[in-house]
Amino acid sequence: MADIDLQDLTDRYVAVWGEPDADRRRTAIRELWSDDAVHVLQPPQELRQAAAGLGFDRLVLEARGHAELESRVARAYQEFVAPGTFVFRSRGDADRLRDVVKFRWEMMPRDGGAAAGVGLEILVLGADGRIVSDYQFIEG
Repeated sequence: MADIDLQDLTDRYVAVWGEPDADRRRTAIRELWSDDAVHVLQPPQELRQAAAGLGFDRLVLEARGHAELESRVARAYQEFVAPGTFVFRSRGDADRLRDVVKFRWEMMPRDGGAAAGVGLEILVLGADGRIVSDYQFIEG
């Protein structure tokens, strides 16, 4: 298992969701996630219901491989960061047990105020230190 600096990993992870440049975002995704990595999202109940009603439940819940990850990250950037409304930041609570890393992040109003969203990230790392499985729980 590669020696991982948890602060660096979580900083790079959170930064990719706020990266405005598509080429830098693509490069960061390839550096963070393995080629066939999976990102599994547990969105709030209302989003799960809306997606299922539209027949998009698997697409909302799971992204596999770099192309799908790029699409997911770009959509989140366009919806939350690009309009100038929010920024993402780590809560600085990363912990690691063997090849599993957990940490929380916040979606903060750009102009200040209370967190508009909080998530728990569970990452399973491969031998090269890149993410193999990424489980995202939206907590509020």
